[in-house]
Amino acid sequence: MQLQSMYQQIILDHYKHPQGKGLRTPFVTEVHHVNPTCGDEITLRVNGDEHSGFHISYENQGCSISQASASVMFDLIDGTPYAEAMKVADAFMEMMQSQGAGEPDEELLEDAAAFHGVAKFPARVKCALLGWMAYKDAASAAIAHAQVSGEDGSR
Repeated sequence: MQLQSMYQQIILDHYKHPQGKGLRTPFVTEVHHVNPTCGDEITLRVNGDEHSGFHISYENQGCSISQASASVMFDLIDGTPYAEAMKVADAFMEMMQSQGAGEPDEELLEDAAAFHGVAKFPARVKCALLGWMAYKDAASAAIAHAQVSGEDGSR
C-alpha cells in the first residue's frame, strides 16, 4: 500500500506543479485533442525534428489524471529523439491497456509508472493517454511535414 501512496503523490505533484505547461513558439505542428467522455482537452505543439528530438509545449485542462500525465510526458520525452520517445510512449500505452496487470518498467517509465493503478479504471485510461496521443499525432505530422517540404523542422 505504501507504493500506491507514493504513486498517488507523484500524480498529485505533477498536477499541482505541471512541467512544461504553456504554449511556445516557434513550433512545427500543433494538435488539439479532446476526450469527449469527460471533456479533458489538450493543445500540444512540437518543434524540432525526429533525429535531434521534438520539444513539446502544451496547454491543457481537465481532470488531475490528464493534466498530471501531460506533465510526466513532458519530463520524460521533451527533446528526446523520436525513436526513443516512442519507446517510452509505447510502453506507457501498453501499461495503460494492461488493466493493471503486471508490473510497469519503472526504469523506462520513471514517474509515468505511477499511472499503473489508473489502468484498472477504464474510464480514466483515456484521461491518462490524452497527452501521449496528442504527442504521437503532432510528432507524426511534423515528420510528414519535413518529408514533404524538406525543411529542417523549425518555423
